Amino acid sequence: MSRVFVKVCGITRPEDGLLAAEAGADAVGFVFYPMSPRRVDVSRAAEIAREIPPLVARVGVFVDAARDEMARVADEVGLDLLQLHGEEPPETLEGLPRRALKAVRVGKGFTPEVALRYRGAAGVVVDTRLVGETVMPGGTGTPFDWTLVKGLRDRVGFLMLAGGLTPDNVAEAIREVRPHAVDVSSGVERLPGRKEPARVRAFVEAVRAVEREGGGR
Repeated sequence: MSRVFVKVCGITRPEDGLLAAEAGADAVGFVFYPMSPRRVDVSRAAEIAREIPPLVARVGVFVDAARDEMARVADEVGLDLLQLHGEEPPETLEGLPRRALKAVRVGKGFTPEVALRYRGAAGVVVDTRLVGETVMPGGTGTPFDWTLVKGLRDRVGFLMLAGGLTPDNVAEAIREVRPHAVDVSSGVERLPGRKEPARVRAFVEAVRAVEREGGGR
């Protein structure tokens, strides 16, 4: 059975980046969206990125950012991937400085066609859209109805599941959605941008446990 890729997002401190790596995460995420409580400035992200082992991917999360800005940040921080979390149209994916994951928000009225518009991306991230919520593009801490994306992994090249994942529900989520990857942020925190070591370790172990039982892909 294939391994489920684990990303720990919202890293704002070197110790949390190292914690994620030591726990067995495959990637860490840096949020560059100014309105996020987990925002990190570029120089700080570059400092953290230098501390992280080289085989752990560095992912930059952007919301409707200019292409030149993403290129500058990617070079300064040493990003391996971009994660676009705004209302970017499919043509935004052309000519980017790094491969990009495109997030789509899942809620009432969601159809797979929303995600399939972005098959040109390196992968699609499915995250929560709260009822009436129009500002925060992620980090809600609330899971969505996973049945809405059941079967989507077979229609996109790479599917990452986000939105309210925790050590307690990630195994069930993997069994239901069968994603290629999972993305966690608030579910392993004690405060926004401050990771709780026991929860980070428990999250990664829960993913690995469901792999061993054959509950993932």
